[in-house]
Amino acid sequence: MERITAIARGRVQGVGYRYFVEECAHATGVHGYVKNLPDGTMEIVAECSPASLADFIRLAHAQGDPVIRVEEITITPGQATAEYRGFRVEW
Repeated sequence: MERITAIARGRVQGVGYRYFVEECAHATGVHGYVKNLPDGTMEIVAECSPASLADFIRLAHAQGDPVIRVEEITITPGQATAEYRGFRVEW
């Protein structure tokens, strides 16, 4: 199992992106959370197998979405902790 902390930049707040990311996590079996940051970006912490994380990030780019515009997702790898059960939207 691996862990990533990702920062999504672009038009990601006020457009349903947190719930979109939650759906991506459920589709790929990823555990963790997503939340808005004060600077207009979105923080995503995710844990799963490397292959599932890669699929998750691919989906999280929201290609073709008519409202969400992800310009960049910066990923920082970390040590998995297995502290998350499921995936949640945080406030």
